[in-house]
Amino acid sequence: MQSATLNDIARAIYAQTLADCSVERAFARKVDVVAHGDNSMLRIDAEDVVSLDHIRRVRILSVGKASATMLEALLSRLRLSNSCDLAGVLIGRDRPQDLAEGFQFFRGGHPFPDAASFDGARAALSMLGTLRQDASTSHDTLCLFLISGGGSAMMELPLDPGITLEDAVVFHTVLVHSGASIAEINCVRKHFSAVKGGRLAIAAQGSEIVSLLVSDVPRDHLDALASGPTLPDTSTVEQCREILARYGMLERFPESVQRFFASPALEETPKPGSVAAKSWTLLDADDLAESARRKAEAMGFYTVVDNTCDDWEYRAAAEYLLARLRSLRQEHPRVCLISAGEVAVKVPGDASGTGGRNQQFALHVATLLGASDESTAVLSAGSDGIDGNSDVAGAVVGERTVQDSGLDEARRALERFDSFPFLERVGATVKTGATGNNLRDLRVLLAERRE
Repeated sequence: MQSATLNDIARAIYAQTLADCSVERAFARKVDVVAHGDNSMLRIDAEDVVSLDHIRRVRILSVGKASATMLEALLSRLRLSNSCDLAGVLIGRDRPQDLAEGFQFFRGGHPFPDAASFDGARAALSMLGTLRQDASTSHDTLCLFLISGGGSAMMELPLDPGITLEDAVVFHTVLVHSGASIAEINCVRKHFSAVKGGRLAIAAQGSEIVSLLVSDVPRDHLDALASGPTLPDTSTVEQCREILARYGMLERFPESVQRFFASPALEETPKPGSVAAKSWTLLDADDLAESARRKAEAMGFYTVVDNTCDDWEYRAAAEYLLARLRSLRQEHPRVCLISAGEVAVKVPGDASGTGGRNQQFALHVATLLGASDESTAVLSAGSDGIDGNSDVAGAVVGERTVQDSGLDEARRALERFDSFPFLERVGATVKTGATGNNLRDLRVLLAERRE
């Protein structure tokens, strides 16, 4: 079997995984409204959560890359009485064609906030503030928060009103290019923002609060998802300042942001015990890996899931995964190694190339693959369909990708952080368009001995 065929298999595993892990399928499995006699209940993951009979107002905030699909899936199942007042705020990439009456839409920026990110955050705070002002009816109000990855940029408002949008954009840019892990980046964001680190749950207190999560962060760091707007924060001001110092970020921030973080009065985020909110994770990267494993095994591969290198620097992750793949191949004729999560790419501030972490990882892998008696294919792609500043999800490479097209040219592209043009030219990119989902990245590594 030729490596091109393995490339096709890797693409097929990725495509089937996206279908299996769709937001609609997750809601169909886990969210419903059921009747118990005369009482109707919102049920999540087979657990009765909220009685809807006494609810007279429902307010929904849906934010992130999966915000539109999550809102659509919820509303198709949320059967409310005709007298119930339903309204909300949707902050995402694209306005749905049939946005429900009573909902405001904001096309928040990503990967950096923009004016709509600020406006959406203000709208969310205003909606929740109105509930707090009408505290006499809070007992019959349900606040539903639909949170997915990307929300950190799409919804933003600095705690310090003196920090401008322009300065906030520079702040986010330095964070994204710092090489820090997503949990470290979001620790800093939570202490910067008026809508992160549990502060939206505090704003909604007095109401029934339920958060539904489509997660692009490690399972043990859920409060990092979209910088945790409705979850208590386990990070601290001290940790935030240590991260800023370790990655040398503070001096690269605008003066207004430097002053904010240097202030001895820097405000701590709400901690566990101070936020009364229920939350459920509907999808995460573990679902992504498990679906890919099932598909690969059905195609006859001995399959292993190894997420050890989650949040590793991309070159170290590439070397680790290739070594693991080769070790497995010594014991089995057809092997598939699945790895979910993200790799870190530290991009210098003056870099102007096109690509993203998945393409940078894939192209680096291609430079490491040499001719052998095995066929190899390595796919790395984002579940959201977008990789960095390109319009593709990632790439799939094999041992001939750079040997046929120029090893030196590939290395220069890596140095410039300009992987997309090279991979696009050789037909290695993976393009899906925006998926309406966001569960971190998926890497599929395949190897088999040639006949």
